[in-house]
Amino acid sequence: MNGYKLFRRDRQGRRGSGVALYVKECFDCLELDDGDNRVECLWVRIRGKANKADIMVGVCYRPAKQDEEADEILYKQLGEVSQSLVLFLVGNFNLPDICWKYNTAERKQSRRFLECVEDNFLTQLVREPARASAPLDLLLANRGLVGDVMVGSHHSGYEMIEFLILGEVRRGVSRTATLDFRRAEFGPFRSLIDRVPWEVVLRGKAVQEGWKLFKKEILKAQEQAVPMCQKMSQWGRRLAWLNRELWLELRKKRRVYGLWKKGQATQEDYKDVVRLSTEKISWPKPN
Repeated sequence: MNGYKLFRRDRQGRRGSGVALYVKECFDCLELDDGDNRVECLWVRIRGKANKADIMVGVCYRPAKQDEEADEILYKQLGEVSQSLVLFLVGNFNLPDICWKYNTAERKQSRRFLECVEDNFLTQLVREPARASAPLDLLLANRGLVGDVMVGSHHSGYEMIEFLILGEVRRGVSRTATLDFRRAEFGPFRSLIDRVPWEVVLRGKAVQEGWKLFKKEILKAQEQAVPMCQKMSQWGRRLAWLNRELWLELRKKRRVYGLWKKGQATQEDYKDVVRLSTEKISWPKPN
């Protein structure tokens, strides 16, 4: 395709299978290669422009008969890439027994997949099937930046899933100054402290007065030996829609899920919490 870069991961030992991703050439991209071909998963990091954050896009195909060992490799990859990046993962996971309305499943492997989704704070956004009675093709995201998810036009017997990425997450920009100890010169710092005649300075001083003098000399040495830098936030600004009420609701949902898995809460308890949190959370739509 003209104007696009192609990233692909072919299935080993079989022709015509695998996953692929096209990205516009105007974006600076980097494919992450973990060197493990036991799972059909492709990860591409799209670098943000100026002070915009990078975005990780994953494409995955999980065969219906994939074993638990291969599943765990996929979950490990997913956990690593979702730690500090905006993440979008699309693909066919072949888990038809999952009920996404209540986040429940019948099979062990499907329940393990739900655990991974919960552990990485992902949300599944496809609500209607693209080709079967239950959604097999999924869209998972860890931030509220997706809008207008539609199962629409047909292509080669399948219905395409279309969605919009509403905007990029801005990297944390702060005017707050902080000490940069990574560039500190501790040799000169120790020398400055050693030059102070502590016995003379502290002689006859009360505890509080002595502490003030000690602190004053430490800060003077620190000012000369430790440079300043701007404080940067790892996550950037908190999303506008994620207020304290919603944050507490999501935390409650996660806690009740853990109790249900341990047998300390019923499935109905968990379904009630899911229903309430779903009603309170409305994903933003573009104007």
